[in-house]
Amino acid sequence: VEPAAGPVAVPVPPAAPAEQPVPAEPALAEATGQPVAGPAAVDAGQPVVAEVAEPPAAPADPAERPVAEQPVEPVAVESSGPTPAGPAEPAGPTGPSGPAEPEAVPPAGDVPPPAAEPEAVPGAPAPVAPEPAAEAPAPPPVAAGPVAADVPPPAVPHQPAADSPAGPGVPAQPAPAPQAVPAAPAAPAGGPPPAPAYPAPERETVHRLMRDRRDVQHGFRPDPVPPDVLLRVLEAAHNAPSVGPAQPWDFVIIKSEETRAEVHELARRQRESYAKSLSKARARQFRQLSVDAIRDTPVNIVVTADPTRGGRNTYGWHLQPQTTPYSSALAVENLWLAARAEGLGVGWIGFFDERELVHALGLPEHLEVVAYLCVGYVDAFPGEPEPGQGGWTHRRPLSWVVHEESYGRRALPGAEPHDLLSETLAEIRPLDAQALGEAWERQKRMTKPAGSLGALEVISAQLCGLSRGCPPPVPEPAAVAVFAADHGVHAQRVTPWAQEVTGQMVANFLGGGAVCNAFAAQVGAEVCVIDVGVRDELPDMPGLIPRRVRPGTADLSAGPAMTREEALRAVEVGIEIARDLVAAGNRALLTGEMGVANTTAAAALVAAFTGAEAAEVTGRGCGIDDETHARKVDVVRRALQLHQPDPSDPLGVLAAVGGLEHAALTGLILGGAAQRVPVLLDGVSAGAAALAARAIAPEAVSVCVAGHRSAEPGHQAALTALGLRPLVDLDLRLGEGTGALLALPLVQSAARAMREVATFDSAGVTDKN
Repeated sequence: VEPAAGPVAVPVPPAAPAEQPVPAEPALAEATGQPVAGPAAVDAGQPVVAEVAEPPAAPADPAERPVAEQPVEPVAVESSGPTPAGPAEPAGPTGPSGPAEPEAVPPAGDVPPPAAEPEAVPGAPAPVAPEPAAEAPAPPPVAAGPVAADVPPPAVPHQPAADSPAGPGVPAQPAPAPQAVPAAPAAPAGGPPPAPAYPAPERETVHRLMRDRRDVQHGFRPDPVPPDVLLRVLEAAHNAPSVGPAQPWDFVIIKSEETRAEVHELARRQRESYAKSLSKARARQFRQLSVDAIRDTPVNIVVTADPTRGGRNTYGWHLQPQTTPYSSALAVENLWLAARAEGLGVGWIGFFDERELVHALGLPEHLEVVAYLCVGYVDAFPGEPEPGQGGWTHRRPLSWVVHEESYGRRALPGAEPHDLLSETLAEIRPLDAQALGEAWERQKRMTKPAGSLGALEVISAQLCGLSRGCPPPVPEPAAVAVFAADHGVHAQRVTPWAQEVTGQMVANFLGGGAVCNAFAAQVGAEVCVIDVGVRDELPDMPGLIPRRVRPGTADLSAGPAMTREEALRAVEVGIEIARDLVAAGNRALLTGEMGVANTTAAAALVAAFTGAEAAEVTGRGCGIDDETHARKVDVVRRALQLHQPDPSDPLGVLAAVGGLEHAALTGLILGGAAQRVPVLLDGVSAGAAALAARAIAPEAVSVCVAGHRSAEPGHQAALTALGLRPLVDLDLRLGEGTGALLALPLVQSAARAMREVATFDSAGVTDKN
């Protein structure tokens, strides 16, 4: 057995630990507290080695998104779009692949107060002037240096030998001569210069290490982890920052086969129970996340948090008890990064009842389990995170999560601030013309008469144009976003239902008792409930997504329903929900809504965007009598006369006569278009939102599939204006996304037929020609 230290190997034949230098070498364990994403590295087309970088957290191009590339164009088949431009492949790392080996620090208990840190922390820059620090007398030991001679093309510039399938024990390449520390910023007049940064190669190594970290579930080797390697990894974890000096973590090392087998059975049983609560597609994905690493790895490490350590006066924890597990989570990250530097894979196993795990391992009852980690050498590190490969989840771009000065004011450092709507519109593109052409050609060669699948052939071509490939992926998993909001126009007695029913139905959705829940369970979709403007304050309920813009709109017949700024905020709520659902692995979005009196606002929106008369587009909603219907028509007519909404100003129309859920649905459609996933429309509220989305971005309609034709007259007017053909016509008028849910299997069947039906050539069937 080669007891090598993985990537952190000495550059010469093994020397005694005492010969390892402490001075100005950067310790990765100390740097990991700053998870700054480095330059993006492209996974595609690179060999299966550890150098392959994770999808960048900070893409330079805002078009780089987690699932799909660029969005869409109108559903018209003759539309042509630009060929997909893949993200630019940046140059690979230029520095060594790992840090110096730190001097072994005794695993002492409490550390001294933060102000007194006389001893040199392993890898920290020496407290001297920049120039001497840059010229360290000895090059730091690293896992890999410049381009290794045995790296096969086309490899990225620096291939760490220890990360290759050769496994642990491969000698590391010698490090290049140290480079000068980058020039520090000019010091204030009369003041000292700032502390020096790491030299460029070492800095790039730190950032690359964070990009390359992977949650590994498969491909572990039986090679034992040498004690010195494991000690360095634990020292890095123990050097993690913590709130207060308590250092609440403990590390329980498990090597026993019997214990690992018992924990494996516990994890398998808990995960199977959880899978039964998921939708069908999600359950299939979840079961692909293996827990076999518990048995396959030679070492399991349990990281715990002790909320009692240090007593009541320990700084921070008694005021903010959540900081205890947060601090231990930082130790997990340090451990993970150090393991990666050593060429060790780490898999994080989730448990759904941590107390059961505490009892199984005989841990003290007051401890909290923060992480159960499986550690071992691997044949190769995956080029991208395994959950992303299985479609379970995808990394969000950095531009999605950076705000300047105030939440919602988006800007990456050095860039101009912008709003989410503008960013989304810049990402919407037409359907891909090449994929559309391939789809129609394939339809001609499939073992069926041309055109025999009717509208499903159009939808399958649309899915190809969206995904920029033929055949397209099956749009599953799918999620229906139910936006809930109230309406001030309720005061005009346009419905017999009490306004508090909106909040009550939200609770019903979350409890699984609504029609949409039953339909979603049947077709294997997930129901997501978003409070975008419910009047009554809702209690905390598991599963509720709180995004309230305001507690209901004003009476649209007496004044604007909301301000323009509130309409924009609600649209951006829909965009964010679309992004989140797609990043979570969903490949289809369905529109849903709940709001007493919302068909009145929907009728006003349809009339504003289509030019139809109020009486033509105003229906009976939840089943009102003739008197109430006449009053409803009059309310819509008066609102249109009052506001004179301009269809060329869609935000203004939404603000004047729309609802918060209509604005959010508009954003959901725009977000789906930017993410290039199909959006299945429900009834009249969704139709009104699609009209607004088309007015904002004409290409957005190409992602839309009309799930059904509602009994509301306004819905037919909207579908006609949009040029969409409904898949289901059952006189539904419920809302909640029910019609879209019924149509979901039809859309999935269209994609599956394109993927699985043989061609005349492949099946050996003679066609009519």
